[in-house]
Amino acid sequence: MTLKATNSIEAMITSRDNKWLKSFRAALRGQHPEAQPQNGRAGAGSRTGELLGIEGPKLVEEALRAGLEAEALLVSESGEREAQRILQAASESESGIPQSRVFRTSDKLFAGVAGTESPQGVAALFRQREYAFEDILRGAGGVRQSLPLVIVLAAVQDPGNVGTILRSAEAFGATGAVAARGTADPWSPKALRASAGSALRLPVMRGIAIPVLLAQLRVSGINIYGATSQVSTAGRGLAPETPEADLTEACAIFVGNEGAGLPPEVEHAADALISIPTSAVESLNAGVAGSIVLYEAARQRRRQSQRGS
Repeated sequence: MTLKATNSIEAMITSRDNKWLKSFRAALRGQHPEAQPQNGRAGAGSRTGELLGIEGPKLVEEALRAGLEAEALLVSESGEREAQRILQAASESESGIPQSRVFRTSDKLFAGVAGTESPQGVAALFRQREYAFEDILRGAGGVRQSLPLVIVLAAVQDPGNVGTILRSAEAFGATGAVAARGTADPWSPKALRASAGSALRLPVMRGIAIPVLLAQLRVSGINIYGATSQVSTAGRGLAPETPEADLTEACAIFVGNEGAGLPPEVEHAADALISIPTSAVESLNAGVAGSIVLYEAARQRRRQSQRGS
């Protein structure tokens, strides 16, 4: 049975070679170490898998409240003031934090494992959550409350853009997101920070090949749109005077690579290509473009809902 830490910091780590400190160092730098087996042994009933490193009291608390299962908590001397709030959030969560895995360390050792230039003294390891295709159609909570709105990142390589798009996806009511193969890890430290916690709450499917995803979308009756900077005869503009891009139906919107744009297979398979009219600049970066398209989808859906009420 997992104990929930309540009001004490249990163990002091004093060596940079400590196995837990090494796990924190790897996870907070995006290397995804494997979870430590229970009681130091693998075997039946042991828990293994990739770990997600989260740094900073706000994001750690967000992860706990989002229901992620915590593996360990690390608190430095300067972070102890924030630790009690984290432990309180853990005590209120379903799985809590194993009390034997709440660790203290010095500010110096913490800085050596942190992934930020100005460490805040609190970090945690969580088990990565795996989502299936149906999850991104249903949305957070697993209960479908609206028609699917899925944002697909097709080889978006900048973690900052990935995080920005996920933040906008949650803000504008997307049911889920897909980080297709070749896209930066949406749970990397930089992407997590850019998402301001949205990547912890929004269903995100990772690593699927584009052709497989396109086939699944087709079978599920999801309209496929590709956001492009190139206006073609097949394009659908998002300007008010060209409202042909109907994003009120169940749809998946693909945002392509920062330099190369959409993969050819997406352009060929898309029901329509959509563009964002701009002046003076040739194109927008992936984070901005994805956010604008998601806003337009939310605007159209809100307007339709108001008409129907």
